[in-house]
Amino acid sequence: MADKKWLKKQADKVRKADYIDPALYRKYGVKRGLRNDNGTGVLVGLTTIGNVHGYVVSEGEKQAVPGELYYRGINVRDIVNADKREHRFGYEETAYLLLLGELPTERQLKEWNQKIGAYRKLSDAFKDNAIMKHPPKDLMNALARAVLFAYAFDPEDAPDDISLEKCLEQSMDLIGSIPTIVAYAYQAKHHYLEGGSLMIRMPDPEKSTAENILLLTREDGRYTRLEAETLDLALILHAEHGGGNNSSFTTHVVTSSHSDIYSSVASSVLSLKGARHGGANLRVMKQMDEIKANVKDWTKEDNVRKYLERIADKKAGDGSGLIYGLGHAVYTISDPRAQMLREKARQLAKEKGRLEEMRLFEMIEELGPAIVKARHPRAEDVCANVDLYSGFVYDMLNIPRDLYTPLFAVARCVSWCAHRMEELVNPGPIIRPAYKPIFHPKPYVDLGDR
Repeated sequence: MADKKWLKKQADKVRKADYIDPALYRKYGVKRGLRNDNGTGVLVGLTTIGNVHGYVVSEGEKQAVPGELYYRGINVRDIVNADKREHRFGYEETAYLLLLGELPTERQLKEWNQKIGAYRKLSDAFKDNAIMKHPPKDLMNALARAVLFAYAFDPEDAPDDISLEKCLEQSMDLIGSIPTIVAYAYQAKHHYLEGGSLMIRMPDPEKSTAENILLLTREDGRYTRLEAETLDLALILHAEHGGGNNSSFTTHVVTSSHSDIYSSVASSVLSLKGARHGGANLRVMKQMDEIKANVKDWTKEDNVRKYLERIADKKAGDGSGLIYGLGHAVYTISDPRAQMLREKARQLAKEKGRLEEMRLFEMIEELGPAIVKARHPRAEDVCANVDLYSGFVYDMLNIPRDLYTPLFAVARCVSWCAHRMEELVNPGPIIRPAYKPIFHPKPYVDLGDR
């Protein structure tokens, strides 16, 4: 293990060698984060899969509009409302739509559910070698490792085949098996690293993804219909968010090199792991813990407002000045996912006797934007994002926090697979943006003369 003083000294060298004056980014017109100066994304591709609609550009100016989310041109609200109206789970239908580009008939959906269900069970060899023999410290790393391990278990021993037919088969396998992988990885960590009981159940091929997650992660395996419906809704709302989000763009980048699907999905998992991408709901819950611990009576609006102001002024919270659960790169007036999840969260809070806590989250949604805007008057408006309520929903479902981001990956896997197939159907050059060198040539100095 390297000496800490030595490491610090070497790190200082790296800082000096790698530092770039921020003014140079402006001088050379570099689009950092692939963002334009007005906050819009740099156009790098076309997609038929999903669309995140939060603004229009009129006469060169960005104008906010109420947020909407479309899957293959269909408003996700319509998908959710149909599931509610027909009293059925909708994530599997959503997966069919995103992958195949159309809504299934009743017969097609039944056949699809059977095919996905058949992939839920893991072989003993895969389960033992990919998960149990190496209990994970982090479940997202464990998921990425297991997905890479699946390369060796490819059913036709042709994991590098990039034909569309093969990719579709592999996608169905991953969509069916990843919920089981996540559940088993959690059980392995809980047992081997935390001293809990080891509880491994068989997944039920007849049940939905949401039902199987609750079945495999709960000690008694029991759940209410409302609990399963709420988790199903969360999966639908997290399933797709356009090709430009960090993990989906990672899918396009890796696929453009013609790497295999397991490498592509594992890369996207590790992109999602980042705190700036998939871990936001954990930050929300930590901040809520702090508010409850430090606000004497958090049922009173004025008390909550004052503490949010302290967070925004960097006198509380993690010192960032951010009120987590507010703000989004695209949505400014409203996040449709937050609106739909809030409605379901309220139903679940009533069932769980947690309406007072629900009101706290709603107060943050109501009070927070004005507090942020007052401190950043030139900034765009901010609204509640889906992370404000998703963590609370998972908490009410008794889902351990270790599983919050992995559940995001469970939902988003279908989108990654869809974007991979879109890249394969429309092959372009390998994705390779340019980086401008800003150093001046230097002569090589012989070792003895340095």
